[in-house]
Amino acid sequence: MPEEQTTVGVIGLGSMGLGMAQTLAARGFRTLGFDLSAERRTLAEGAGIAPQPTIGELIATSDFLVFSLPTAQDVLSVVEGHLELFRAKSGRRVIIIDTSTSEPDVSRDLAGRLALLGHGFLDAPVSGGPAGAASGKLTMMIGGTEEDLALARPVIEAMAAKALHVGPSGAGNVAKLVNNLLAAAHMITTGEGLKLALAAGIDPEAALRVVNAASGRSMISEVHFPTWVMSDRFDSGFSMGLMRKDVRLAKKLADSTGTHLPLSEQVASLWASSSDLADSDDFTRMGAFKQTN
Repeated sequence: MPEEQTTVGVIGLGSMGLGMAQTLAARGFRTLGFDLSAERRTLAEGAGIAPQPTIGELIATSDFLVFSLPTAQDVLSVVEGHLELFRAKSGRRVIIIDTSTSEPDVSRDLAGRLALLGHGFLDAPVSGGPAGAASGKLTMMIGGTEEDLALARPVIEAMAAKALHVGPSGAGNVAKLVNNLLAAAHMITTGEGLKLALAAGIDPEAALRVVNAASGRSMISEVHFPTWVMSDRFDSGFSMGLMRKDVRLAKKLADSTGTHLPLSEQVASLWASSSDLADSDDFTRMGAFKQTN
């Protein structure tokens, strides 16, 4: 059980951030929260999280900061907008645990700048969805120094069932982009496989049981299809817009490193061109395989 005086500030109380904040509060941390949405701040207060009126007030009183923000630019804006506060806290080391799906170059830059001020920055994107966030059973892939990871481990272990230190700053971001690129591909290929089974006269439920008992299985086929696609629920909590962003970032990383990925390029094209699905739609809709005509 963490010491009572350990204070964790969570910036971004969306479906992931609120779940992580609730988990931290339930496991004994004094948990503060900030979100631009008054509705999300109210939800947080009802879950035992102390909502803060500004990011600055949250930073000023926190020992650790957990970011759960939509984009790398949001992460950059929060840190750059409060550099004076971090400078003022230079005698009291603060570790940022950035769970956003951010960009490696942004994480490396922020880690270097914060290190000069005496603070730590871990890029620590997560997998496991809102249910994993709310239950403390996330998988976290971490980039950063061993020293910062050791200091942040009690907070990380409260949020994640698996915490994998991938390498130096930015490595966690790279691993997350690789993971989500594969998940995006599996969503398409599993849907196409079941579409073929249906067209050939095989019950898709039976075909999926075979896939999940054989070498074609993935977490997408084992969890996402039975739970959200076959049931037509399409409410996993992860949006088309977020997956499109992650696939786009993976393609950008491939381009910047000169890595030729012909199949992944096709996957990226399919996600970018799926204009019949809005960014607000659930990403599991990309696996829908039933004929609509």
